[in-house]
Amino acid sequence: MAAGWRQVWPDAQIDQVPVADGGEGTVDALVRATGGQFMDAVVAGPLGEPVTARFGVLGDGRTAVIEMAAASGLPLVPPHQRDPLRTTTRGTGELIRQALDAGCRRIIVGLGGSATNDGGAGMAQALGVRLLDESGRELPPGGAALADLAQIDVAGLDPRVRETEFVVACDVDNPLCGPRGASRVFGPQKGATPAMIDELDRALARYAQVIRRDLGVDVADRPGAGAAGGLGAGMMAFCHAVLRPGAAIVLEAVGLERYVREADLVITGEGRLDGQSARGKAPVAVARLAKRWGKPVVAVGGSLGPDVEQLYAEGIDALVAITPGPMALEEAIARADELLCACGRRLARLVGVGMRLAKPKSSTGA
Repeated sequence: MAAGWRQVWPDAQIDQVPVADGGEGTVDALVRATGGQFMDAVVAGPLGEPVTARFGVLGDGRTAVIEMAAASGLPLVPPHQRDPLRTTTRGTGELIRQALDAGCRRIIVGLGGSATNDGGAGMAQALGVRLLDESGRELPPGGAALADLAQIDVAGLDPRVRETEFVVACDVDNPLCGPRGASRVFGPQKGATPAMIDELDRALARYAQVIRRDLGVDVADRPGAGAAGGLGAGMMAFCHAVLRPGAAIVLEAVGLERYVREADLVITGEGRLDGQSARGKAPVAVARLAKRWGKPVVAVGGSLGPDVEQLYAEGIDALVAITPGPMALEEAIARADELLCACGRRLARLVGVGMRLAKPKSSTGA
């Protein structure tokens, strides 16, 4: 976008600031903003296979930032193998242990892009929690197994968890169960059929019931509990995590406000802009900040989806599609740099037209 803009206005001053909302890109944005470092670990993937996942240690040396998608994300599972009945968040728990081993006692966990629907059960098991059935056997991985949950034993929970502050960067406010819960809203994109959705929703309801009885924590209806297939609920129950909008965490860390304050125009965007973008996504968080300073905001998206015009009420002044016409997703991804550059050129020219229209007309001519 910046390269395309400069092809029209070579002398433009452009500040490029990475932002994210708890999903992919959160680790990169926070590590780079604070002068931290990246670390790699081999952990269990969504289907139990080993994957190499990256997390970050921020510049203060005591704060780690983890994207659950790095260990338990949907892109790690080929489409024909996606099955939220058995995918697990164990790898996310193993990343948390790696961060604890690195000496971190404040951990930010970004939720989003998950392949899982296990309520964070795998994460809890990786940290030493035992989830038992009626016979006292450990539950197998996956969301479906939670229907057989009879007892939660936290005696083996890693003691460092209780010494650590957990902050969950969450971009949705969905509850754990019900019509707006994890299974019904997000299950289909993870491969869940209607029958699987019903099974998973019942299993998570059982999970919430046992958590309330054994741990004294009510997660069923709390906003954000349904994020990342219910990992939000698991983080609250086992790590006593505080949920915050992911975008707010990142915007504070990168110091976006000081750039917005000096800007004439703010440009933001994401892969798809639609009515859901108003529910804690990065573009709307950027727009709300810009409006506090009276700055105009343009949002660009790979596509403009249903109810996208709702975003005008959230502080976005104009919406621009990156693709110039109908295009297969695979082609759009392959041509991303070219399309973004061209979009930057078009946007710069449109802003130039607006600037000329805003000039006072001469009193001697039409």
